[in-house]
Amino acid sequence: MNNKLQMNKISRRNFVKNMGCGAMGSTTLFSTLANLMVANKMIASQPASSVSGDYKALVCVLLAGGNDSFNMLVPKGDPEYGEYAATRSDLALPQNLLQEINPIISDGKEYGVHPAMGDLKQMFENEKLAFIANVGTLVEPVANANEYYSGLKNLPLGLFSHSDQIQQWQTATPHSREAIGWGGRMADILQSQNSNSAISMNISLSGKNVFQAGKTVVEYSISESGDGVEGIERINPFISDTGFINELRDDAVYDIASEMYSNIFKQTFGNIATQSLDSLETFKNAIAAVPPFTSNFSNHYLSNKLRMMAKTIAARETLGVSRQTFFVTFGGWDHHDEVLGNQQFMLGILNNAIKEFFDALTEIGMDDKVTLFTISDFGRTLTSNGNGSDHAWGGNSIVAGGAVNGKNIYGTYPDLYLNGNPLMIGNRGNLIPTTAADLYFAELALWFGVSQYDLPILFPNITNFYSPVGSPPAPPIGFLPI
Repeated sequence: MNNKLQMNKISRRNFVKNMGCGAMGSTTLFSTLANLMVANKMIASQPASSVSGDYKALVCVLLAGGNDSFNMLVPKGDPEYGEYAATRSDLALPQNLLQEINPIISDGKEYGVHPAMGDLKQMFENEKLAFIANVGTLVEPVANANEYYSGLKNLPLGLFSHSDQIQQWQTATPHSREAIGWGGRMADILQSQNSNSAISMNISLSGKNVFQAGKTVVEYSISESGDGVEGIERINPFISDTGFINELRDDAVYDIASEMYSNIFKQTFGNIATQSLDSLETFKNAIAAVPPFTSNFSNHYLSNKLRMMAKTIAARETLGVSRQTFFVTFGGWDHHDEVLGNQQFMLGILNNAIKEFFDALTEIGMDDKVTLFTISDFGRTLTSNGNGSDHAWGGNSIVAGGAVNGKNIYGTYPDLYLNGNPLMIGNRGNLIPTTAADLYFAELALWFGVSQYDLPILFPNITNFYSPVGSPPAPPIGFLPI
């Protein structure tokens, strides 16, 4: 068979799936295509079917660098605070500055949150926020230090490594290194629920990411400013008759993009280019039509990114979507030095952004349709390195939203003493997780609409921790209705 005949046998779907938008180049038009990722429309595996009125969104906030989360959620009662203070030494927060919280279900201890988290404390008390305690990447349960050191347990690859652990929180495959995320796999399954298949279910405010990368669905990358998309730059505004010139230019681009090339590669590119322009305009117009929020947002990039998420959610009907994931990275948490000052500043930013985001969602009546959750590379050592903390394993996460069964700490908050503690590995206060990240993610996925029977597709190790049987299945943890 000659090369031309072989070329013609390549399907457009397989070509786009195998080559991806990244191969399209770096000109302005090509960058627009990569940014919009409208190849999803070309490779959709089945027709879209809208679920009228049933909108849900997941918002993943990556605290990149490894949040020292045992200073985010802290033992506050005298006995447990004494244990915390003895272990943390110069990293211990003053007991009288902790914001007291009152979980509905008590484990017999008292807890508080970091003094910079006053708004999040109030969300907790209002039953719209919960904590997941001592959660981390696990291949299978590791009950204690003896099991960890036995060599008989499968452990996550590259424990304590930024690159490995930040990837594993996004892929949910701690036993292997891959570039497909569980948010992407979830979108592969659910994308067809959105009536508009030209715009991905996965919206990123931080560009390319592993979490939202699927086999057929990738992220639609937007910015926090303006209408969210940059598109094709206009002619220099100082040229006279710019309106006429711009119109001619736009018409020319559409003509070029719509050209029916005989070569299948060029034809596929032309189709994608046309769809990119169409979906760009759809998105721009939808965002432009959203009235300004009366809720205020701080002047920080995290707040601005969450504001754009809220605007996108407000435009959900115009965009034709009933399921969306959002992703944002808030970096700078690798506090080997000056952890107390850095956390005071950064947890304040996080506190403000989450509170402002849910204020805006409440304003548009969508706070119970959106669940925000935090992930981070790993927890950090409980002991001090002199002025900071180092890479460890288990840590605490935040989950927030109107649907959350809030005002509780889920999982097992560990004892923080060092000597003889069965969960401690090494001598630096490095905790074995008592809750698998798979359980955390599985509950989010079930609430989002993933079938219990698809959980092993998203989380290959889930049956090591949870049996997804029953009708309905039992909640993996309990912080969301499923």
